Amino acid sequence: MAEDVYAGKATVSNTVLSQEPAEVGVDVPALVVGEDFAGMRSQALGLVSRAGWQGQFHAVRPSRLARLALRGPQWLQSRFLDDGASQPLLSAADQARVVVSIGGKGGAVGAALRAPGRPVVQIQHPRQPLSNFDLIVACVHDEITGPNVLLGRTALHGLTPDVLAQAREAWMPRFAHLPRPLIAGLIGGSNGRFQFGVGEAAQLGAILVKAVAEQKGSLIVTPSRRTDPQAQEMLSDLVDSVGGILWDGEGENPYVGLIACADHLVVTIDSVSMVSEAVAGQAPVSVFPLPGKSRRIARFAEELERSGRIRMLRRHSPFRKLEPWAVEPLDDTPALVAEMHRRLGF
Repeated sequence: MAEDVYAGKATVSNTVLSQEPAEVGVDVPALVVGEDFAGMRSQALGLVSRAGWQGQFHAVRPSRLARLALRGPQWLQSRFLDDGASQPLLSAADQARVVVSIGGKGGAVGAALRAPGRPVVQIQHPRQPLSNFDLIVACVHDEITGPNVLLGRTALHGLTPDVLAQAREAWMPRFAHLPRPLIAGLIGGSNGRFQFGVGEAAQLGAILVKAVAEQKGSLIVTPSRRTDPQAQEMLSDLVDSVGGILWDGEGENPYVGLIACADHLVVTIDSVSMVSEAVAGQAPVSVFPLPGKSRRIARFAEELERSGRIRMLRRHSPFRKLEPWAVEPLDDTPALVAEMHRRLGF
């Protein structure tokens, strides 16, 4: 049975878990491997940072043939243990005390790097036998279970209360001239599961514009690398119509500052990482659905909506109003890190 860390009790050992950050393993060298996606980097480096380890992300994208070879004998594995820059990973692994892998392709590399005295912590479902890893840190919606599996409601990230407090101190003066409430849009884009195009941008923009007009507040929107340029242009026009700001990629991204300072966050559903980071802040979070389907992400959103931490919007009129409600920050990462330290012993 997996350990539902967020519930406050460990179903394996039946002991109460601390919700406070564990004493960190300072300066433990870690090798971090995964595909070069923003969400994967955020989760993997967030875990390493909050564990107190020192690690560098190595982007990997093994082919189907390479993934098969990585399950074979060690002499065959070594030929395929390179990162995206064709740098050998075995020498880097020899300098590491722990390997952190994320996703299916990252997990294929991580499992091959496992060695006595060098445990592998896998993030997300590895799409291979769970016994190939020392620990697996996943979300409830990943629907996996096992004695080495730790589960939380939210994805791992590095937005600790201290990080958010520092962001608030840095960004609040920059937002001081804006009318309140400050509504912020955190925008993703199309991926293998969801679609975010011009039509969806128009629908989301209409919701944001209406809320700003009704509440006489202000609006800032920050897109991601995945945001379609035409969809971004549509959003920009709508944001401009109420005197709002859409970050154009120049200068510092206000993303973390908005999570720390905004009065209401509106996040597209395509990214579990982005929603998880948003709910770590103090503002209510409304999630904008998109055309497409993901059973895992649907379960993730349902879990957070049941907890009262998010509310789902509608894509079609009549739109659900962006009305505030009382919330508390939600972040299961500290409890997961505490249990990981306990299991690994460092």
